[in-house]
Amino acid sequence: MRFFSYISSQFVAWSERPTNIKLRQAAIAGFIASIFVAILGVAYTLLFIVPNLPSIDALTDYKPKIPLRVYTADKVLIGEFGEERRDFVSVANIPASMKNAIIAIEDNNFYEHGGVDVLGVVRAGLANLVRSRSQGASTITMQVARTFLLTRKKTYSRKLQEVILAYRIEKNLTKDQILELYMNQIYLGERAYGFGSAARIYFGKPIQDLTIAESAMLAGIPKAPASANPVVNPKRATERQQYILKRMHELKFITDEQYKHAAAEKLNVLPDGNRFRTHAEHAAETVRQFMYAQYKDETYTSGFTVYTTLTKADQDAAYDAVRRGVLDYDRRHGYRGPEGSIDLPKDAEDRQQAIDDTLVKYPDSDDLRAAVVTEATPKLIRAELLSGESVEITGEGLRFAAAYLSEKATAQKKLTPGSVIRVVQDSKKKWAISQLPEVAAAFVAVNGQDGSIRALVGGFDFALNQFDHVTQAWRQPGSTIKPFVYSAALEKGFSPGTLINDAPLAEDSDSEQGSKAWNPGNDNGKYDGPVTMRTGLKRSKNLVSIRILRKITPAYAIEHLTHFGFDADKQPSNLTLTLGTGSVTPLQMAGAYAVFANGGFKVAPYLIQKVVDARGNVLLEAQHPQAGDETARAIDPRNAFITDSMMRDVVRSGTGYLASQRLGRNDLAGKTGTTDNAMDGWFAGYGRDIVAVAWMGYDKPRSLGSREFGGTLALPIWIDYMRTALRGKPEMAKVAPPGVTQVDGDWSYDEYVNGDSVKSLDVEEQKGFWERMFNPGPSTEPQTQPQNPSAPPSPEDKEKKRLDELYRG
Repeated sequence: MRFFSYISSQFVAWSERPTNIKLRQAAIAGFIASIFVAILGVAYTLLFIVPNLPSIDALTDYKPKIPLRVYTADKVLIGEFGEERRDFVSVANIPASMKNAIIAIEDNNFYEHGGVDVLGVVRAGLANLVRSRSQGASTITMQVARTFLLTRKKTYSRKLQEVILAYRIEKNLTKDQILELYMNQIYLGERAYGFGSAARIYFGKPIQDLTIAESAMLAGIPKAPASANPVVNPKRATERQQYILKRMHELKFITDEQYKHAAAEKLNVLPDGNRFRTHAEHAAETVRQFMYAQYKDETYTSGFTVYTTLTKADQDAAYDAVRRGVLDYDRRHGYRGPEGSIDLPKDAEDRQQAIDDTLVKYPDSDDLRAAVVTEATPKLIRAELLSGESVEITGEGLRFAAAYLSEKATAQKKLTPGSVIRVVQDSKKKWAISQLPEVAAAFVAVNGQDGSIRALVGGFDFALNQFDHVTQAWRQPGSTIKPFVYSAALEKGFSPGTLINDAPLAEDSDSEQGSKAWNPGNDNGKYDGPVTMRTGLKRSKNLVSIRILRKITPAYAIEHLTHFGFDADKQPSNLTLTLGTGSVTPLQMAGAYAVFANGGFKVAPYLIQKVVDARGNVLLEAQHPQAGDETARAIDPRNAFITDSMMRDVVRSGTGYLASQRLGRNDLAGKTGTTDNAMDGWFAGYGRDIVAVAWMGYDKPRSLGSREFGGTLALPIWIDYMRTALRGKPEMAKVAPPGVTQVDGDWSYDEYVNGDSVKSLDVEEQKGFWERMFNPGPSTEPQTQPQNPSAPPSPEDKEKKRLDELYRG
């Protein structure tokens, strides 16, 4: 009111001066009008603006939306779920360089004004009179009001609301509290909200570790977060950063030396999509589903943190092994041609736009990058990436697709300008043609002592196929089921030395198969006559396994399989059970093999170790049975020991020989598996306390190839992973438990040494078979051990000779 009284008195004094009457009258009218407008403005504000102002409770009781985050056991982020990526950081933990950078560019009088910087408003108004582009004068407090409580629509009424709210905010909160709200709520591009989240997303580090140069880079983002962040537009972001550093220097926030160093610092900005340093998308999605089942929509806003049992080293090794194994298989089966094709416009600008529009539809798969061919000859391909980079492929890089560059190639398959292809760069920076594989694969590794999952790869690329083949794919296990049938046989008086006839069954020998004659055989059509049970498993003999199952009965075997965690209703109650015609998942198979690895205890695989809320309170922590807990015992320790000894022979000199050869270890055990017509390839096994299962197959089952087996498909993946997982770890020998005795060089339960044991099975069946059919050859799955005709007889050859003499007796 004093202000209006003063203005009125000055106006009256001016109006009484002897001047032009008309001018005086116009001035009086203008003054009255301005007073009237001011009164109307005040009235409008009091009647319509103030009553409709939003409450500032959202600021005084701030509850930020913090996403669900999923980490490995060693605290590497593998998943983040929520619309807003946010890390809440208290103002006390925000480094001075970050706060000073914000104040320097956004509101250098922040700690002096009362919410509105009057001098800033005047300065902006004068600037707007001489500039075409408007200049704002919003303080940090006004930005907090707008961000939390108002829209971003540019209107005078919203600006007025902003000003009033700014004064209210300053009255109810301290300056540091206001700055804390601003720095945790502001949008900074790449779905990052708040500077704590931005520090992690753009630089992969906590905000406390930011350099002055990095702080200045982040401080420049709020002006244009979507279009001028350092990922989308590095040039523009750098220009803004340099200006902020200059302002910090002018305001004495940094010294001359700090300014020079920061201005010259080269920043390492993480590219989009690489914020997760470890690929574990299928595991993270499993966690998300679990959390949503518990907490519904709160899952994405309440700041839950989940620590899994995965470790970065194991997960990286498993991911790389699966990718390598799948691509090796894919290369063996040839190039299928381009993924698509477009017509390239002649106009350069239109051409570039067409390439960009096309490549957006073909997202990269890690190092498999999509490209459009711009030039193609039998000796050279030039192609353009979405980044605008032009790559050149020659020599060896063309070999994979050479047939599609020749004149004989069909028009639909030939590589020509406009073809959409995949390219990959090797360690020497040379480019080569590749392709996205069609085959699927899965890998899982668990700690055999407690069931904690160390690595889980549910497929080749989560972005291309979200189906988790580790937990969701029910597939036929093939011969990987045989160790469990052999384990059941041990409880029925068998031993590894029991002789079993490897010969065709009589056509009517299995009435359980129905009226139709069932004539199972070994895949290669070759039979060895009487062999020991140990040899039958080592060489994956179908007829040996069938005879064992026929003796112990499918019903007994299925009941025994349930001790390992298999579902009884998913196993056939006939002799095909031992050929692996039931259904299992890779995760289920890993848990089952862990029983043999840990001495007979059932430890259920689990992924989640701990769930923590936003305040650090532990909501859930894993408590699972471990090996050694007798309440978790699944099988007799003697059974586990003897079955383990047979599976070690599988790896030493049987179908899994490649593992011991490549890894140079003697403490590995496992079993290959190939289903009928090579629909699935498996390897399941363990070394020390690490149990791992690898699988490969097509989602819509079809043959993987007549020359493909578990030993060529899955075993190489298993070996690649184990090479990393077992590096530097000494071999572990198994100690024979009480109650087993060696008889004729092999193990047996004590009670069966002179008791009711099975010494032979069907050895006398089909008289004369040995003389007619004996032809030692490969097993149903090819041996990976190289054959050397000049080498001395192997233990297996000696055994064959002994059995031959025994049978001819």
